[in-house]
Order: sequence, then C-alpha cells, then structure tokens
Amino acid sequence: MQFSSYAKTLAAALSLAVVAGCSSGGGTQDGDQQNSGMNSGSSTQGMSSSSGATGQNTGQQAQMPSENRVYFDFDSDSIRPQYESMLNQHAQYLQRNSSTNIVLEGHTDPRGTREYNLGLGERRANAVRQYLTIQGVPASQIEVVSYGEERPAASGNSEQAYSQDRRVVIDY
Repeated sequence: MQFSSYAKTLAAALSLAVVAGCSSGGGTQDGDQQNSGMNSGSSTQGMSSSSGATGQNTGQQAQMPSENRVYFDFDSDSIRPQYESMLNQHAQYLQRNSSTNIVLEGHTDPRGTREYNLGLGERRANAVRQYLTIQGVPASQIEVVSYGEERPAASGNSEQAYSQDRRVVIDY
C-alpha cells in the first residue's frame, strides 16, 4: 500500500516535470509571441529609423504590415485567398528591407497527435514561406518553426477556439 502511494506521487511529479519541460522549451520566443502586437510596432519604428539612417530608401519608407497572422482551415495547409493581399504586403516590405528577417511560426489546434500537429504546423509555415519566395523574398530572410499545438491562441475546446489556433504567425 505504501509503495503504491509512493509510486503515484512519483508519477505525478514526473508528469509535472514533463509538462514544465515542454512549456519552457521556447521560453524566450513565447514572450515574443505574446507581445507580437507590441513588438511589431516597436520593430516598425526600429526599421523605419534604420532605413532612414542608411538613406537607401529615398522617400519610400516601407510600412511593416500590421496584420501578421494567416489562419487555416481544419487539417489544411492551403493559404486562403483572403490572405494573399496581406502576404503581398509582407513580401514588398521584406524586399525593400533586405536586412530584415522573419520567423514563420506554424501552429495547430489540439486535435491530432503531437507528431502530426508538429508536421502540420511546419507544412503551414512552409506554405507561407513558399508563397513569399514566389513573390520574390529571398529564402535566406525566412526561418520556419513549428510549435504544433503547444502554444494555443485561445483557450477552450470550441470550434471558435480551434480556428484561432490554426495559424502561422509572421514574427519580425
């Protein structure tokens, strides 16, 4: 009886350690993601001032697009036509600012296995990368990361929450 109690306590402690280890894997980027709206504003100012300092963009200060999320249908890596305009704006910005790099963060909803969701997140991010490279953005400016289901955008188990989780975040 005492051994069983000890085993249960040990199993619970191991479970907590695994959960803590998984959640702290990308700690520094998680903070970036949570503040992506605030970071894009500050990054825009930084990019504007640096491009102005170099004097390469004469009179054309490219504006970083404010929208940075592409949402996907369930179990799909196809980019919806409604996001093409936004992605074109990102492509133009990246072409005008060749020293700027982005990270495409692929995410999924929690349905599916962990391995499948990591693969789907990567396919979604690669679909966005392919779109941007076709528009003329050098692949060297783009990094792809898949978080799968690990960083949900919304809590809950509703279709509305899941639709917010199925995304690629463009992080400058």
